[in-house]
Amino acid sequence: MEATKVNSNLKGIGFLLLAMLIGSLQAVAVKWIGGNYSVLEIVTFRSLVALPITLLFFRLEGGKGLPTTSQPKLQVVRGIFLFLSYTTFMMGLAALPLADVEAIRFSGPMMITILSVFMLSEKVELRRWLALIVGFAGILLIVKPGSTNFNEGSLFVLISVLFYALTVILTRKMKATDSSATMAYFSSWVYLIAAFIFSPLAAAVGEIPNAHPSVAFLFHAWTMPTPLDLFIMSGLGLVWALWAYFMTRAYSTAQASVIAPFEYASLPISIMWGFLFWREVPTLLTLAGAALTLASGMYLLVQDQKQKKVNQIIADNAVLENEA
Repeated sequence: MEATKVNSNLKGIGFLLLAMLIGSLQAVAVKWIGGNYSVLEIVTFRSLVALPITLLFFRLEGGKGLPTTSQPKLQVVRGIFLFLSYTTFMMGLAALPLADVEAIRFSGPMMITILSVFMLSEKVELRRWLALIVGFAGILLIVKPGSTNFNEGSLFVLISVLFYALTVILTRKMKATDSSATMAYFSSWVYLIAAFIFSPLAAAVGEIPNAHPSVAFLFHAWTMPTPLDLFIMSGLGLVWALWAYFMTRAYSTAQASVIAPFEYASLPISIMWGFLFWREVPTLLTLAGAALTLASGMYLLVQDQKQKKVNQIIADNAVLENEA
């Protein structure tokens, strides 16, 4: 029995690391072609491919016809949050090394914890607040606000993390009624509609001379992609699908508390791609900030898993008392 559990956990870790590796290709692809196209153009082609894949996932879940939802307004809001998160993430990629982007994204658990207090009325004890402060210090080391090395692209990545955290909060509220495939289906539609709405607005503003790379990425004029670049843009939808599949396999195969820390493997993977393609080497401040943010996120993760176990024990005891 114990050997089976260990084997399942090892398989889960393997699936998760594969998901991290596949997911990292998205950042590489966007950074590779980003200077030649509009971020909204890339989002559009990615979503056109992702949409039918969400229907395939819906079928695999046993669904028939088209996905439906009892919470259409929340689906739209969640989709807008995801669209803003994905778009600002890519805008940050246009200006920052891959390692810096990934290190800043480590602030996700911090954002989720803070938002849970205000939006879900969850209680956070003093030790977790201290962990949040440590993580915030790490973000300051990476972003370096006020210094000559400050890059505005960092703000776009932080905005991306904020909207991602808001998405996680909404997903917690919606998961009782809507499946993952249903949520992915509606968010893909929101991606497309939002891209079609904002593209004419960006075109009306036009390209801005000497603009920051992140801003230039947003207002870049749409251009006909080369066959290779069109393949890369469309492939982003497939990359997302493979990432989602292996992430699901990982968490359905192994214990979440065992494999979740391995999500932080995304940083060394990003460092590897950054060095191989662009000869990027993270600074000591970036690595130090990433270490603090990682430590904060790991502590919050461990505490969250402990709380889930306590809640389960309480629920089990309540069932036993009712049966007695």
